Amino acid sequence: MGHGCEILIFDRRDFGSPVLSLPVTELRDSKVTAAVWSSLDDYLITGHENGEMRHYDSKSGDVLRKVHNHSKAVSDLQLTKDKSMLISASKDTTAKLFDVDTLNCMKTYKTDRPVNSAAISPTQDHVVLGGGQEAINVTTTSAKVGKFDARFFHLVFQEEIGRVKGHFGPINSLAFHPDGKSYSSGGEDGYVRINTFDQSYYDFDFDY
Repeated sequence: MGHGCEILIFDRRDFGSPVLSLPVTELRDSKVTAAVWSSLDDYLITGHENGEMRHYDSKSGDVLRKVHNHSKAVSDLQLTKDKSMLISASKDTTAKLFDVDTLNCMKTYKTDRPVNSAAISPTQDHVVLGGGQEAINVTTTSAKVGKFDARFFHLVFQEEIGRVKGHFGPINSLAFHPDGKSYSSGGEDGYVRINTFDQSYYDFDFDY
């Protein structure tokens, strides 16, 4: 028989036994698919298979807050540099920007494909989204049809501002370099690509 979903928190100085175990019992058939710590590590922010997001108290394990802004699984959660906001990626073809403390949804970035990962630039008002069709269908579809490019959106205005091609399968992971001068993407094709921005990226001025 399978085991129910459970969050295990370890002290990284001692990986013997978890210091806290949080059974996810209220969400039947909805496992935790992504998690990040708050800025002071006082609560854990989780994304779930049913599209829900939660705050868990890191000491008591109590559910402090929950929202349901996605209609399908949350596939990734990433924080801004100052940890005041986070971006979620979802199989419902959107990524959303949230206030970390309130989980209030502030922005939505819409695509036409499942979004597997999303990241926020530490220096520019930009977010990057990656995904593509489900991996099970990749072998029967060309890269052009599968839509495996990384897509850049303006953080505030939610408009797409550019795309970067390169992968031959869905993008599963994205991350900006801390200096904001490059980003990395990991794909179903087995490649990790490191892309450094040229001068035109910094010269770009959003017309509004």
